[in-house]
Amino acid sequence: MTDSILAQLRHHGIHPKKGLGQHFLIDAHLAQQIVLLSGVTATDRVVEIGPGVGALTTWLLQQAGSLHAIEPDQQLLPLLQQRCHGLGQLTVLHEDALLHDFTQLSARLGGPLVIVANLPYNISTPLLLHLLEQRHVIQAMTLMFQKEVADRLVAPAGCKSYGTLSVYCQLWCHATSLMDVAAHAFYPPPKVLSTVVQLTPRQQPLFPVHDEPWLRRVVRAAFGQRRKTLRNALMVLGLNSSQSEQWLGHAAIDPQRRGETLTLAEFVQLANSYPSSVSIIPSILSRT
Repeated sequence: MTDSILAQLRHHGIHPKKGLGQHFLIDAHLAQQIVLLSGVTATDRVVEIGPGVGALTTWLLQQAGSLHAIEPDQQLLPLLQQRCHGLGQLTVLHEDALLHDFTQLSARLGGPLVIVANLPYNISTPLLLHLLEQRHVIQAMTLMFQKEVADRLVAPAGCKSYGTLSVYCQLWCHATSLMDVAAHAFYPPPKVLSTVVQLTPRQQPLFPVHDEPWLRRVVRAAFGQRRKTLRNALMVLGLNSSQSEQWLGHAAIDPQRRGETLTLAEFVQLANSYPSSVSIIPSILSRT
């Protein structure tokens, strides 16, 4: 089946575009495994991001019966339509997923979305953040990332891979690594392993968050310079050393610790305790 997909690509004169980060999934058996692991059913409102040449799409249609696929590359559409003919109702949205309004799509389809995708490496992180911002209309996501990125999503505090993505993802989703995927499953084969991750958005964050944009700023600051202690790292938010130490003390966090040692609960506690715990200067209040 892999050879069949490659032959169809060559027949249609389709070449992967480096600028779009295209590495087409061509292993049909693996694609079937991923779709089965996603758990999609005929009652789900299924959306595929970046269907490429349809390796996942064909199996998704057989499982769900209908599918909305977001694909920005016009050259792929004839082959995609050909391979999916007779398998179910395929609606192709020819647009950029980074700009897509998933909230509006959910309203149009009448309920939460189930998203499945082999994400292009070059936009996987910003696209995930875009999806997390609209998590209230997403029931589940089964997404394939570069393994390095996938490891960050599920990494615990103190782990080398733990960072801003770990906090954002785990606070608002239950995240599970499902399987690693070797390079030979793609055309052209990437130079790295890939990993399929399942993300199930929580109805409420793992811990109550008072101000989500502010929490994001705090997390970014804490991880901005990993070698710095939190007392010094948080100064990029406009505090002096004394104010930073006062804030951390009120949150019961040692100012000498580093951002990668903080648990999700501690990050939320730190963000929630500001600014009432700190003798602040007026400029800090103007944060956006």
